[in-house]
Amino acid sequence: MRRVTENKLVIASHNAGKVREIGALLAPYGLEVVSAGDLDLPEPEETEDSFIGNAELKARAAAKASGLLALADDSGFAVNALDGAPGIYSARWAGPSKDFGIAMQRVLEEMSASGRKDRGAAFICALTLAWPDGHVESFEGRVSGQVAEAPRGTNGFGYDPLFIPDGYEQTFGELEPATKHAMSHRARAFEQLIATCLA
Repeated sequence: MRRVTENKLVIASHNAGKVREIGALLAPYGLEVVSAGDLDLPEPEETEDSFIGNAELKARAAAKASGLLALADDSGFAVNALDGAPGIYSARWAGPSKDFGIAMQRVLEEMSASGRKDRGAAFICALTLAWPDGHVESFEGRVSGQVAEAPRGTNGFGYDPLFIPDGYEQTFGELEPATKHAMSHRARAFEQLIATCLA
């Protein structure tokens, strides 16, 4: 277990929504945050078969390329009726244009084709902190819920409009951002990271 002593951190992502969300979660800890996109770092190919494997791969690549502490997130939408798909391929289902409208439509079509009635799903987030010397600390959070009948709401990003978290009637796309951030898969992974490395 290693604690963070640095005051600058690179978020190993080119996804503006994700960078914003992570930046907000880190704001109370006085860390200066830059994104991989800001530094023109290349995006490594995600070749691992798990969320944590891909988060570690991205964090290590960003730490090595920048010489800074790096934080990577690998997250996705896992649907029970699709045996956990799209899972680690969640972003790929959105295609080269990153159109999550297409991705959500594919989820609904494949669920319908599966003939299974189970609408259970989860968002899963793996977070990895990587130091330039190669040391990593990894954490995983998840939030369970149901797949909505159709996308609803314009808040959030990705599959948010299709996911109704347990205990709520609104989708992540309809909830106020502060409500979502307080209980999201990313927030749960962050709680572990903060308790271990920042608190």
